Order: sequence, then structure tokens, then C-alpha cells
Amino acid sequence: MWSDGPLCYGGDYNPEQWPARVWAEDVALMRQARVNLVTVGVFAWSRLEPAPGRYTFDWLDQVLDLLHAGGIRVALATPTASPPPWFSLAHPGALPVTADGVRLHHGSRDTYCAAAPAYRQAARRIAAALADRYAHHPALALWHVHNEYGTTCHCEHTARAFRRWLTTRHGDLATLNDAWTTSFWSQHYSDWAQISTPRATQYLANPGQLLDFRRFWSDTLLAAYAEQRDLLRAANPAIPITTNYVLGDWVPVDHARWAAEVDVVAVDHYPSAVDVGAEEQTALAGDLARGWAQHAAACRPAPATAAGRGSPAVPDHGAPAAPAWLLMESAPNQIHTAGRIHAKEPGRMLRHSLAHVARGSRGAMFFQWRAPTGGAERFHSALVPHAGPDSRVFREAVELGAALARLTEVDGRVEASVAIAVDAASGWALRHPGLPSTRLDHHEEVAAAHRALWHAGYGCDTVTPGDPLDGYRLLVLPALYLAGDATADWVREYVRGGGHLLATYLSGAADEHARVRPGGYPGALRDLLGVRAEEFHPLAEGDHIPLAGGGTGRIWAETLHLAGADAVTSYAGGILDGRPAVTRHRWGAGTTWYVSTRPDEDTYRRLLDTAARAAGAAPVHPDAPAGVEAVRRRGERVSWLFLFNHTDREQRVPARGVELLTDAPVDAALALPPGGVAVLRESGT
Repeated sequence: MWSDGPLCYGGDYNPEQWPARVWAEDVALMRQARVNLVTVGVFAWSRLEPAPGRYTFDWLDQVLDLLHAGGIRVALATPTASPPPWFSLAHPGALPVTADGVRLHHGSRDTYCAAAPAYRQAARRIAAALADRYAHHPALALWHVHNEYGTTCHCEHTARAFRRWLTTRHGDLATLNDAWTTSFWSQHYSDWAQISTPRATQYLANPGQLLDFRRFWSDTLLAAYAEQRDLLRAANPAIPITTNYVLGDWVPVDHARWAAEVDVVAVDHYPSAVDVGAEEQTALAGDLARGWAQHAAACRPAPATAAGRGSPAVPDHGAPAAPAWLLMESAPNQIHTAGRIHAKEPGRMLRHSLAHVARGSRGAMFFQWRAPTGGAERFHSALVPHAGPDSRVFREAVELGAALARLTEVDGRVEASVAIAVDAASGWALRHPGLPSTRLDHHEEVAAAHRALWHAGYGCDTVTPGDPLDGYRLLVLPALYLAGDATADWVREYVRGGGHLLATYLSGAADEHARVRPGGYPGALRDLLGVRAEEFHPLAEGDHIPLAGGGTGRIWAETLHLAGADAVTSYAGGILDGRPAVTRHRWGAGTTWYVSTRPDEDTYRRLLDTAARAAGAAPVHPDAPAGVEAVRRRGERVSWLFLFNHTDREQRVPARGVELLTDAPVDAALALPPGGVAVLRESGT
């Protein structure tokens, strides 16, 4: 399998940007750094097909042969994220159109409309040509379809495809009119031809239409991926196939749903914070990827010839099968934030990479291998920077390669007692400009809950509504705005069976069509939570509301009535003085909590810690000092403990076992240096 043997290490390799004399040096440096997998061809369409149907594969033949001779496996990409100039010239109708009706022109990547028949045909043609030539190449370990699906369009091709999609989803206009509440503002449709994409309009667009448009694009892009996937699979069923997810709530892709269509979930992650927020974001990205990977198809075994050099079998520790996912892209030495580039501090590349491995990634991949001298991303991070191999960055790349080589045996499931529900559609729905506040953000509420639990030391899984919840002590619903009857029943069954639930404001407020449920908030979950909110009070940027007993709330507050629940914390002062802010309720065999505001960071951490402990959950390493992150992966007969010191001073961490990065035995405690990382094969667990 692609994931057998050493952890994957490498990144995007763009040999077409360099003269052939550099290629041999690249392979030598890759061997020095222990790179064993590179992604080739992502943006090479114009070099592979310089004219329609005319292919120039000779240079790619040389590159793949050279990599194979060096023992380096290849994730061969289809280059369809960046059509060549000839395509745009020949098919101007396949160029994307904005919501304002402006047609964009060639000059960047992603200049295509995935609903345009000409684009889809050209994409299938280049994918088929690559499959025909390279499906059995001994260097091939993985197919990498496209790059970061997420481009949308409002052209006539899209409008026609959208209407076809709507007929499949809703069946008839009566059902669509009901779902979209088109009686409001005289939007009732009497003919399918009246429906177009949600282009820029005079005031506020229909929220049901916007939500369905996001769903449509997720399905359309998935269909484009599947067309290429099926061609590649037919050429050699033994080679697994993936595409790299780009993260962000602007992306019209339901990653959980897509995961069932890939052989391995692959994610690109670029933190935007430069302080400890980068570590918080890294932890969340890893947990999101692992949650999506629960939906992924089983990987197909690759031929033995594709395994590359030094591919020992993974030791049999009796570990339960872990979801297969891969960090496909990250930045080795830079964080792009607030209009500038921040250089990662020494050792941070190692910490970020191993934080993903701790959470289940089968390696660490980067964009990119060698920094280009020209082009739009000439100052993007790279393992071989402009300074060349005689640089701190490359020396840390060599260090990371050595560290990953020592962690081949780690293959158990990540220990997690808390589940956080993530729903792409809720994120899309809360982006509508007609909501009570522009600060409502499902993904930020997910991040806030995850951040609080991360600081409290708990292991978290992310789940999608409908996923199995067996074994989780606490389920968190962070602004799970959309809750159809099936989602509400999913939550009820969990609590009825003894589960503990913590839901934040706006959870369950609307149905799957973004129609607000009448009767008071939180809609579908009112009886379960034992509360009824009759009015909301959004807070302005920078404002906060005091909470009794200390702490503050921000973003949102509610006029909340108890309907069986008990008040845990109340608002203090103002028109909400004395009214419940946080409640707890016994329901069935379980317990539910409702949080009607966003508590400040410390208050939220204490609250989630209290709820988790009441549910019977415990931190991964209760004795770890503050500032030390602990992640445990557990098999049936062995466990591995990852420790990350995010402080600027040495920390002593109680532990027992063998530290794999140094082979040093640990009898009682480990001295973890400032910014240090340790991975223990634990004894006595």
C-alpha cells in the first residue's frame, strides 16, 4: 500500500521550471534529506500538451526514471487546475465568470469553469494520456488529481448545470419554491428557465438559493474529479488516487462527503497565525483530516515495485486500523499572515510536521521542493530555498527526514474522548449577509471549541452529523446552524443512550434548507436542551457582556428561558442581568449543556473542561505541564505518546518508555527542552 513502510516525506517537485542539469542535483539532495515521495506535474499542462492533442512526455519520462533510480516514489498529478494558454484562447466560454458577470481571463491558475463541457473534455483527455503512458511506471505510487478543487463560476454553462442539479435535488418546482421560501419578495418560480445562478443582485440574495449553489458546486467539482479518477483507475486499479483538499470556509466542497470518493484523504494546511495560534490551527487541521478520513474508501495496494527503497513492513502491534490521510502540502519555513511573510522559528517545522503525524498523517509533504526564481509564488516557502542547500531550512529538512524515518512503527488510532461536530453546509449558511450579525461563523466556533479543549489537554475527533458516536464521552455542537430531522434524531439518540452534549448558540436554529424553525431558539434542540431563547442580542466587535462569577461573553447573547434546565452561569448587568447564559439539563440517560454566548478563552476552557470531566472524559496526559501538548496513539498492545513543548523553557513531563527520536530510555520523567518534541513508545500502558 502507499502507506506501508516509511512515512511519506517530500513535496511538490516542479522540474519543468529548471534545466535538466539541476534534476540530478535535486535527486541527490532528496536522498540526503530522505525524501521518498514527490508530487510531479501539478501545473505542467502547457509543457505536457503544448497544443491540442500533441504531447511532449520526453522530459517527464526522464524525470520519473531519474526519481525511480534514486528510490523516490511519485505522486503523479493531472495538471487540470491550470489550463494552458491555447485552451483559454480556443474556448473563451470556458473561462470563469464572477457573480458580478465579469469574465476572467487567462493569466493565473484556476482560469476555468468546471461546468463547461470543453474544459471537462480537455481534462479527461490529458488525464487519459497520462494514464496510458504512466499507469504502470515503477515510480508511480499515487495519482494526484487536479489541485485544490474550489473554483466556482456563474457562466451560462453553470446556470444550465445548476438547473439540472436542482431538478434532481428537488424534483419539482413546488418543492423548490417551498425549500427556498420563494413567496418572500415575489421570487416564486413557475418555470425552471427562470432560475439562474445567484449573481450579484440589488440587495440580499435568497439564502436557500445560495446554500444550494454551494452544494451544487461541491457535487459538480466532485463529478469532475470522479471522471478523471475513473480513467486512472481503469488503467491500473492497483494505484490509489486522491486529490488535495484546500481548507477554508470559502471552499465550496463538502470534504466529509468527498472522502468516500478518494482512496486517501490528502489535505493542504498553511497556518495563518504566528503565535501559538499556529499550533492551535495545526492541531485542528489534523483532527479535521482524520475525521474526514473516517469516510474514505479503503486504500488499494500498490505494486511492490512502487514501494521504493527502504520500505520495511510496519511492525504488527495489533493496532486497530487507523484512518489513512496525508498532509499533502504545508510550508516548510514560512507563515503567510496579515500581508507579510513570517519566518518560522528553528524547530517549528519539525513540531508542526510531527503534530500532523501524531494525529494520523502518514507523513509530511510540502509545497514545494525547490524555490523558483520567477513566477507568482517565487517567494513561497521551499525545502531548498533561494539560499540553496547550505541553509538553515535545508538542514532542518534533513533533520525532519531523519525523525520521520524513526517513526515508521507508529500506526495506532488517536486517543480521543470528545467529538466536535463539523458541518460544511452550516458554515455556508452562516455566510449569508442577511443574518443578525456578520460575525457568525460555524468554522470559527468549531475552532474556538477545539482550541479550548486543546488547551485543556483533551484529544478530539471531528465528526459529521450522522457519524457513529460510540465511545465518545462528550459531543460538542458549535453553532451547528442547520439541523434537519435526521440530524436532530442523531443528537437525540446519542443523549438518550447516556451521552453528554454541549451545544452553543444557533445550533439547531434552522432546518436543512436554512429555514428558521419557529417557536424559539435553539429550534430542533429546545426540548433536548431544556431551554427556549425568545430573542437574540448580537454584540459588536470589541464588545463583551459580563458573566456572573467572572468571565465575559462576546459575539452573541440571548434572552433565555429555562424549560427544565438549570442555570450554570448567568449574565451580569444590563438588560440580561440575572438571565441564564449557560445551562445544564438531564435528558434521557444523558446530560446536555447550552452555551448562549461565546465565553472568553479562559472561561470557555474551564467550562469545556468541567463538561468533559462530568462526562467521564480525561485529558490525554493529566500530569503534563501547562504549555505541553500531548497526543496518544494507541494499539492493542502498545501506545505512542507525542509530546510538544510550546513554551520557552524546559519542561519535565512524567513518562515511561523509549523515546523514538533518540532511542533513549525514559524511566520516570522526560526533560523536554524549549520548543522540543518527543515521541515515546510507552511502557506500562
